Amino acid sequence: MNGSATSARVADPYLQQITDRVHAYIQPDGGWCLNNAGIVIGDDQVLLVDTAATAARTFALRDAIASLTDAPVRTLVNTHHHGDHTHGNFVFADTARIIGHELCPDEIRAQGHMLEQLWPAVEWGEIKLTVPTETFESSAALDIEGVDARLVHIPAAHTTNDTVVWLPAQRVLFSGDLIFSGGTPFVLMGSLSGSLAALGMLRAFDPLVIVPGHGPVTDAGAIDATEQYLTWLTRIAADAYARGRSPLEAAREADLSPFAHLHNPERLAGNLHRAYAEIGGAAPGAELDLGAAIFDIAGYGDGTMPECLA
Repeated sequence: MNGSATSARVADPYLQQITDRVHAYIQPDGGWCLNNAGIVIGDDQVLLVDTAATAARTFALRDAIASLTDAPVRTLVNTHHHGDHTHGNFVFADTARIIGHELCPDEIRAQGHMLEQLWPAVEWGEIKLTVPTETFESSAALDIEGVDARLVHIPAAHTTNDTVVWLPAQRVLFSGDLIFSGGTPFVLMGSLSGSLAALGMLRAFDPLVIVPGHGPVTDAGAIDATEQYLTWLTRIAADAYARGRSPLEAAREADLSPFAHLHNPERLAGNLHRAYAEIGGAAPGAELDLGAAIFDIAGYGDGTMPECLA
């Protein structure tokens, strides 16, 4: 993990039992690169949903799984391509088939080591980029020795290759980064309109429990909270765009008081880049100038990248 003094401010990851066979692996405080994972235990195998950003954090995840069961991880699902969810794929590649949406492998390759470049002070370890070995287009079904797991692709929302993992019998939804529990939603690499549409798809599952991509385990109320932010974002983007304000100017002028409790408010600047593109006619998931958006995310604060405590 990050050996800097700031790392002492981050609580240790912990396991949270959801049902007798389902656990969440939570990495506080859910900020940049501190994501969650899901663990579904069969009689002789484990389904893992996502990994972690650094080698050390992924080895800790592996040890946490071993504390629950002697069964190996036979299936690993990536909810999308971002490195905090996929950097640790290599740790499980010897035993697990790795499944992602059909767009996920190329996006992992294109992303490369971007996180390491954005936050060079983090002790990433020796990350061996490892892409899914199996892909699907719209949905897939898994039988983890009696636990029914369904993989569903959500069209461009957080990214272009979002996958949720739904356990219908347990009514547990692993949402990936379609839900940030206690954190600011992030649509820069996907779609604002698509993210709003995705929330309807999440509601249709009627989940009792949502394991979000980041932050504490939650319930369907998190869908409503996400919708409130995205609806507000849509409104302020339209107003600022019409007034000729830049995304960074609009972010600095916005009244964030209704969302003051959310981590990472600087994401607003990146979100506005996506919102502006769609107002201008760009299709959901269309490529943007990520460099300009990241520059504005940093510029929302003191001009440096927001803190990453991975």
